[in-house]
Amino acid sequence: MRLHDFTLSGNCYKVRLFLALLGREAELVQTDLLGGAQKRAEFLALNPRGQVPLLEDDGRAIYDSQAILVYLARRYAETSWYPQDALSQARIAGWLSFAANEVAQGPGQARLHALFRMPGDLPLAQRRATQTLELLEAHLARHDWLAEGAAPSIADIAVYPYVALAGDGGLDLAPYAHLATWFARIRALPGYIGMPGL
Repeated sequence: MRLHDFTLSGNCYKVRLFLALLGREAELVQTDLLGGAQKRAEFLALNPRGQVPLLEDDGRAIYDSQAILVYLARRYAETSWYPQDALSQARIAGWLSFAANEVAQGPGQARLHALFRMPGDLPLAQRRATQTLELLEAHLARHDWLAEGAAPSIADIAVYPYVALAGDGGLDLAPYAHLATWFARIRALPGYIGMPGL
């Protein structure tokens, strides 16, 4: 198993984290994003989107961090990470979408603008991030885990990185007590690994 990776990417980190929680190892292939390695022909042959993370497993290429989490959960994880009942799957699908939309456009974009000096509207991203954090805080006031089950699921892994890294985007996480408790629950999971900034 090989993971085309970029250390500071929250999307790559969620895959590294889930692999660690599953006790599985992958060869990490650092991708020179600034040098454009992800846009070269050999990379695009595996992932036409030209993005990391990219997982190679048994001759197959899987890309998009949410899709990789689903793949790993179905192939290698206990069913609690991705339960097969309709309601659990619907809830998880909703949170995977939330990770790709609200989290990416809020805390994720704010981090890109503030930490990496990427062009864009930082105040708008921060406003979106605040809305995202408030929604999560309200949900986590009622539930230990995002998909409302008794154990963590891939929903938690998908949403966690860019929310926990929101401080990099100039956001204050101190007011969000339920988020802090959720972070602590995730960090207490056996096999948990961090990344720069966490």
